[in-house]
Amino acid sequence: MSGISFPGNDDSSDNDYAFANASGAGNGFPGQGFQVGSTSGGGASSGFQINPLSSHPPRTPRSSIISSSTYVYGASVYEDAPSHAMAEKVEVTEDIYDPADEPDDDNVHTSAAAKHIRREDVWREMIVTSDGRDKAFKLIQYTIRTYLLFHNPLVSRMRWKAPWVKRLEDTASGLSFSRKTLLLFNWLAPLTTIMSAQQAVPFSSDSSRLAAPPLKEKGVAGAYPDYPSRAKTAAKSAALRTKPFLHALLYAPPPVLLELVHSMADDAATFARLGLFSQKFGDRAGRFSDWCWLFATLAGLVENAVERNVIVSLKDEGESCGAVQGRLYAESMSGTTARSLPRASKHDERELGRLDKRDYWLTITRTKLLMDLIFVSYDIFRVKRGKKSVQTFAGLTSGVLSSMKLFDRHRGHLLKKASSM
Repeated sequence: MSGISFPGNDDSSDNDYAFANASGAGNGFPGQGFQVGSTSGGGASSGFQINPLSSHPPRTPRSSIISSSTYVYGASVYEDAPSHAMAEKVEVTEDIYDPADEPDDDNVHTSAAAKHIRREDVWREMIVTSDGRDKAFKLIQYTIRTYLLFHNPLVSRMRWKAPWVKRLEDTASGLSFSRKTLLLFNWLAPLTTIMSAQQAVPFSSDSSRLAAPPLKEKGVAGAYPDYPSRAKTAAKSAALRTKPFLHALLYAPPPVLLELVHSMADDAATFARLGLFSQKFGDRAGRFSDWCWLFATLAGLVENAVERNVIVSLKDEGESCGAVQGRLYAESMSGTTARSLPRASKHDERELGRLDKRDYWLTITRTKLLMDLIFVSYDIFRVKRGKKSVQTFAGLTSGVLSSMKLFDRHRGHLLKKASSM
């Protein structure tokens, strides 16, 4: 018989028998529950003893505080722990250094997709868009004007080329008008931006201004609130969150508002050339469009200078280039191969390449904006000296640089599409 023994208590056997039967009755085995100590010999308990026939052993078996047994732990207990710890340490070390030998999936997929993308595919994607056709017509137009600029002094000596030169001049003028018609309704993009900003941010504080639901009488017992339907609540909340269009127009970002006004003035000048408006109105609209172009170019130059200053500051601080270039130079001098190059160095090298590429395209954009500034300044300030030759070279340079940017953009889209397949 098992139970808890209390010294000096003669009735302990009866209590122990009752406790043992009660503990084992839940399992269907009377007296076969877990045994708490042994009373054989009338001695003190030696600890908890778990009955192997019990299906519910105690959750936290603990040794008795009055146990007289002594456990001596040998050195074998501590010999296994360092081996497991060392195995985990080696495994973590392999996780750190092994991925450096794995190839970069993004670069592999991108390089594989770049081999299948031809220049003709990129030009085809460019010509599909109106902006791409505008750049193609601009290149043809200013190439013809550059040719005519060098060819005009020789026309007096070769009279038989005069009709051909006249046709080239008409072609350049027609291409200029075609470019203007391609860029019609460009004001829809900034207008969409302003109208999307007209809707306030969801979960705004305006929704808290909804009035509390009125109370509706329910007999004599009391009243309960008359909650409106979900559709009415959503419509009322949306009406409160919607800003007036004039408010959204006045609070629009200045570059977006300037682009909207510029596009509308340019369309008015184009419609005047088509005969829809008078010539006087078209000239005023064209001059106003030139002023908008000048301000937009100046704003673009300021934005470009800010972005380039950020990149230059990153290079000067050494966060992305200073320490990176020093480490890359040290690794190249120490004979580090591509497989032994750590992941951090690969990541830094990739970030360095991205910064250099971004700086390169910012330089291209700045040069293009400077050419636009020179071109439009001759029209606004009515400079006559060297106008034809300067505007021709400025327009050709601007067309080449803008075509390069558009080509790179469409090529990036094709690479992303091909690598995702």
